[in-house]
Amino acid sequence: MEVTMSRKVVRASKFRHVFGQGVKADQCYDDIRISQMTWDSNFCSVNPKFVAMIVDASGGGAFLVLPLNKTGRIDMSQPTVCGHTGPVLDIEFCPHNDNIIASGSEDCSVMIWEIPEGGLVTPLNDPVVKLEGHSKRVGILSWHPTAHNVLMSAGCDNVVILWNVACGEAMVRIDSVHPDLIYSACWNRDGSQILTSCKDKTIRVLDPRKGTVIAEKEKTHEGSRPVKAVFVSEGKILSTGFSRMSERQVALWDPKSFGEPLTLQELDTSSGVLLPFFDPDTGIVYLCGKGDSSIRYFEVTDEAPYVHYLSMYSSKESQKGMGYMPKRGLEVNKCEIARFYKLHERKCEPIVMTVPRKSDLFQEDLYPDTMGPEPSVEANEWFEGKEGQPILISLKDGFATTTKSKEFKVHKSLLKTTSTAMGHQHGNTGEVHALQKEVKALKETVEELTKRVSKLESKN
Repeated sequence: MEVTMSRKVVRASKFRHVFGQGVKADQCYDDIRISQMTWDSNFCSVNPKFVAMIVDASGGGAFLVLPLNKTGRIDMSQPTVCGHTGPVLDIEFCPHNDNIIASGSEDCSVMIWEIPEGGLVTPLNDPVVKLEGHSKRVGILSWHPTAHNVLMSAGCDNVVILWNVACGEAMVRIDSVHPDLIYSACWNRDGSQILTSCKDKTIRVLDPRKGTVIAEKEKTHEGSRPVKAVFVSEGKILSTGFSRMSERQVALWDPKSFGEPLTLQELDTSSGVLLPFFDPDTGIVYLCGKGDSSIRYFEVTDEAPYVHYLSMYSSKESQKGMGYMPKRGLEVNKCEIARFYKLHERKCEPIVMTVPRKSDLFQEDLYPDTMGPEPSVEANEWFEGKEGQPILISLKDGFATTTKSKEFKVHKSLLKTTSTAMGHQHGNTGEVHALQKEVKALKETVEELTKRVSKLESKN
C-alpha cells in the first residue's frame, strides 16, 4: 500500500531535477557599482549580445552595457549610457533588435538608445529617441512581444503610456484606470492584452488599444507590500504578494472566473518582493526575491494544485536585481533551460539552470520552437488594430550565434521615420557583396601566407 502512495506523491516531470549553478569567477562581471536605488525592478537586461546593468551615478542616472563576452574585472573608466538627469529605474532591451535598449528614469522621461556593435567606446549621451509624457518618475518598461517598435511605460503618476517608438509618439494613454501606484505591467504572449498590478491590491487585464478593463480582481493578496503579476500559459495569471501577516505568497488565477484563486501558497516570511519570470516553453516560473539569496522555481500545469514546487537554487550572496536571458541566447547543447544574471553589490554573476541529460543530442522535448527576434507586425499597423502572432524559431542549430546585420540596417532608418521596413532584399544584396569581398580578400591572404611558408621551407 505504501508503495502506491509514494508513487502518487512524486509527480512525474522532466523538470524535477533542474539545478542551478553559478558560473566560475572569471565568467562574472566584476567591480561594478550596482545602483543603490530602492525600486522593485530587475535592474538588469540581457540578450544574446549584451548585458546591461543600472549602476550608481553621481548626478543623473547611468547604466552599463557590456558585450556578453567582456567578463572579468570591468575598468572604472568603462563608458556608460548616461543621458538621464535623474537615476535610472528600469531598462529593457528591444526583443526585435539586440542593439536597441529603452530606459526609464526618475527624470520622468523614457529614452531609446542604440548600442554600437562591440559595445560602447565612449559614453553615450544622446538617445535615438526621447519619449516625454509622464509627469512623475518612470519605473516600468515593457516592449511589445510581437509588434515592432511598440513600448509600454508606467510611471508614478499612475499612468500607462503606449508609444510608437519609430516616430516618438504617445499613441495610447491609460490615465483613469489606476487610482494608485502601479507595481507591475506586462504583455501577454501575443501582446493583445496588458496585465497590471496596483497598490490598491487589484490586478487588471486591459485592452491595450482602448485602455479599458477586461477583467479585474480586488484583494489578490491581503498584505500591503507590492504585488507582481505575469501571464502564464493558457491566459492564466500568476501573482506574487504578501498575506496580512506579511508572509510571501504565490497565487494562480483564471481571469475568466476571477472569484477564487486556483491555488494560493504561502512561501516564507522574507520581506523582499518576488520577481516572477515565466518560461512558456517549459511551463516553469522562477521566483527571484529582491534581497534574497535564492531562486525558487515551480512548474505550472493544468492539474491541481497547478503550481508545483520543483526546487531552489541557493547561494550565500543576496541579489540586488536579476536579468533573464531570452531562450535564443542559451546553450542548447548543454541542456541549459534558463540563465539568470544575478546582480550583487559589486558584480554580476550568471546563474545557469540545467536539466541533467546523458545524451549529447539536441533535446527536442526541452526546446520546442521558441519566440524569435522577428516582429510580425509594424507599430502603426498594430495601433490600427492588427494583431501579430509570435514568429517562432527552432533552436536546433544553436540559433544564438546567427545575427543578421541586415536587420539592424533596416531598424536604424525605422527608428527615425514612421515608414515600415523597406525591402529586406536591398539590405541583403549589399550584404552578399560585402561578404564576397571579404572571402576574396581572405583567399588572397591565405595564398600570400602559403607562398611565404613554402619560401621559408625551401630555405631550410
